[in-house]
Amino acid sequence: MSDSEKFVTYEVDSNDIAVIRLDRPKANAISKALLRQLGDVADQLLISPPHAVLIHGGERIFAAGADITEFAGIKEAIETAGIFHEVLNKIARIPRVTIASINGFALGGGCELAMACDFRVAATDSRLGQPEVLLGLIPGGGGTQRLPRLVGVAKAKDLIYSGRAVSANEALEIGLVDRVCDPDKVFSEAYAWALSFAKGAVVAQGLSKKAIDLGLAGTLSHGLDVERLVFSEVFGTKDAEIGVTSFLTNGPGKAVFLGE
Repeated sequence: MSDSEKFVTYEVDSNDIAVIRLDRPKANAISKALLRQLGDVADQLLISPPHAVLIHGGERIFAAGADITEFAGIKEAIETAGIFHEVLNKIARIPRVTIASINGFALGGGCELAMACDFRVAATDSRLGQPEVLLGLIPGGGGTQRLPRLVGVAKAKDLIYSGRAVSANEALEIGLVDRVCDPDKVFSEAYAWALSFAKGAVVAQGLSKKAIDLGLAGTLSHGLDVERLVFSEVFGTKDAEIGVTSFLTNGPGKAVFLGE
């Protein structure tokens, strides 16, 4: 398949939710071409953020993993890992709530993409994991770093050392996914969740995300410094003015935000 083929599409709908769809038959293997297209979409969403973002791999499979045919040697592996890190970091930096809608398998690079999102909704029959060790490899798209931050060090080591895929229920139990539902309801469940955020103070959500993610990269003292700076930043937004005025006038929970 050539780089000119379209593997990633997105649209921003009437609710200002960006729905990103992966479509690389047969298993949504994550090639460099797919990653570049995903990176282009992320660039646009970083410049002009919608109110929420939903990433969907289709009704049968989210993404089976990186395209192993592109790992011809050390040079190619380093290049692919670099593209993975660059693109998934862009997804993680989108200053809005991001949700992965997971049907079927989310393995290897597919699991790493899902973990770059804020939340994950999975089908009851889905399977998630980092199976790279079964090929004599290690995760190279962020799995050794994002997985322990989600599920804890010991559980992450268990999954990475063994290469086993976990069921949706186990993934929910350990914190790898956040919600589980019937396969035919995954997209609608994820969309409804995204919509609940899209109707809120999306700029404050994005700034909260910034404070959390930057804060976790350092010590508690560093994190508190980050929080103080971002807390001052949020007071310069129109939504903060609207929210405070509404609270003083009408009480809590009645503000209608502009997303500005």
